[in-house]
Amino acid sequence: MDTPLIEFRDVTKRFGSRTVLERVNLQIYAGQVTTIIGLSGAGKSVLLKHIIGLIKPDEGTILLRGKPLTEMNKNEMSATLAQMSYMFQDNALFDSMTVYENIALPLRETTNLGETEIDRRVMARIEQTELGDAAQKYPSELSGGMQKRAALARALVTDPQVVLFDEPTTGQDPVRKNTILSMIAEYQRKFGFTAVLVSHEIPNVYFISNRILALYDRTVVFQGTPEELENFDHPFHYEIIHSLEGFRKELTGTHSRRQFEIVYHSQLRRRGLGETYCAAVFTLEKLDDIIATLGHDAGQKVIRCMGGFIDKHFGAIGGFSIRLHINEFVVMLPYCTLAEAEGIIKEFMKDFQEHGIRDIWAGASKQRIAGQCVEFAVLVGLAQERRVTEMDAVIQSAKSQQKEIGRFRCTGEE
Repeated sequence: MDTPLIEFRDVTKRFGSRTVLERVNLQIYAGQVTTIIGLSGAGKSVLLKHIIGLIKPDEGTILLRGKPLTEMNKNEMSATLAQMSYMFQDNALFDSMTVYENIALPLRETTNLGETEIDRRVMARIEQTELGDAAQKYPSELSGGMQKRAALARALVTDPQVVLFDEPTTGQDPVRKNTILSMIAEYQRKFGFTAVLVSHEIPNVYFISNRILALYDRTVVFQGTPEELENFDHPFHYEIIHSLEGFRKELTGTHSRRQFEIVYHSQLRRRGLGETYCAAVFTLEKLDDIIATLGHDAGQKVIRCMGGFIDKHFGAIGGFSIRLHINEFVVMLPYCTLAEAEGIIKEFMKDFQEHGIRDIWAGASKQRIAGQCVEFAVLVGLAQERRVTEMDAVIQSAKSQQKEIGRFRCTGEE
């Protein structure tokens, strides 16, 4: 693998007699989204502040692009830090400045750009973060979610190469948490910066992260992909997954992958000999178009609606579900035939069209949807099995049978 962009080697940090980080080793790679997870008070924010130089380690070495920070001269350090941006947990907006002035501040303090170019860049970020109506308001006049957006816009306005996010979803409701994560993921794809997040509330973080670092008992106990974390056998995993199950259920009515696998195997063992069971894979097409046209809140409402209506119709007959990818849900039906599953899908689509779509449009910003049109489709594939089969094989079988079962179109005037 390439040289890490950021690397910790045996980093230890103490505050008085309390050790917060102990012999921490980690690697963060350029162009990826890396999330540092851990329970509240685990030292995640302390770790993040070491990266940007706000805190220095008592022991160990921090390297940027393979070079220790302690070996950089003043000019090298300044140039390195100028490429980084930091979004504070409490937003750190200046109450005496408007949203526009807060976002413009880094450009005015760290560049020689003229006011015309500053205005262009600030207004671009304001539009991207859906703050058009709030540009001349003060932070005290904004909701908590809008303050987060303003802080995000300010963090991105200098086009940094590295953006550090300290608990970006703290204090938000489940939809807003995922809206913020969705924005971070979108801007990271669009601008290609390296994103480093710390969080202890991660209902959706698996879907935007290339790499997960787990901080537990003062040290990093896991580094790897979200998929690898699902099979990580460690006390940390059980604690964090337990805390996440409630968030997942609150958001979409679905399980984590590990919990889904546990239920899958336990349910199939209870079946009678020769009994059939079914798997259904739902895919929401054009999620990016929904977000671009109606805004991130509407995008998250679509996801929440899909999960909620799936749980409503299939959970009532003993089905259980997982959100497998950002726009994909899987449902297992332990005691269901193909014909029965098809009937439930028809009822699901009727209910979703009559009630779910209305809720989605209600969540879209009137400013964003005025005169706009958005179209998306729902695909579903079904598979029926009699013998106990590996879960992934059943899912792939259902996915290979996918076809469109509903297409929806809405304009801002409806």
